[in-house]
Amino acid sequence: MELILDGFVTALKLIFSLDREVLEVTLLSLRISCSATLASLFLGIPFGVFLALAAFPGRRFVISLVNTGMGLPPVVVGLFVTIFLWRNGPMGFLEILYTPLAMVLAQTVIATPIVTGITIASIQNLPANLKLQVRALGATRLQTVWILVRESRLPLLAAVMAGFGGVISEVGASIMVGGNIKGQTRVLTTATVMETGKGNFDVAIALSLILLSLAFGVNYLLTVIQQRERPR
Repeated sequence: MELILDGFVTALKLIFSLDREVLEVTLLSLRISCSATLASLFLGIPFGVFLALAAFPGRRFVISLVNTGMGLPPVVVGLFVTIFLWRNGPMGFLEILYTPLAMVLAQTVIATPIVTGITIASIQNLPANLKLQVRALGATRLQTVWILVRESRLPLLAAVMAGFGGVISEVGASIMVGGNIKGQTRVLTTATVMETGKGNFDVAIALSLILLSLAFGVNYLLTVIQQRERPR
């Protein structure tokens, strides 16, 4: 119990003293995870809408792959992204391994199936005749899709929260593709693992508390928006 209390005290000291290293790690964590979440939204929402509305052979198989990807182990993602970005890999010419960009790429791979899967469920949970009613009123195909997405905006906010939560808290892929390099690719999760390995449990607990506070703050903001939009 004393160790946990020491962690709380250390966390307060690091936060209120505006420790430069902790601030850099926190801002980098937020920047990488927000970038990955935005990228996953641009990829996942259109793909999820397409899978929810389109009819083609193998559609159920593709949706099954997406649902499987929602539980994709980050360490597996880290392994394959590392192989692709390795100097002799298919994308090695980019020379971005052990950079924040590589971490964004790995986290995007983790978050996209989550966003896609929730988008599919959100669109499919709309009233079955809504699409027909919209088309009957003269809406074009693009307008119809836009209206369906708007009607699903509250569940889609859940997709944003789930995607962000999935990447801000992952550690395996970040270590593998980022290397946990001080001042370059060290984020809150990888720094926590490092401090734990060194036996600095008070610092590790402090970093964990900062990570939890960051995740809570972002999700609280999105929850406020979601509940404000909820029909009375």
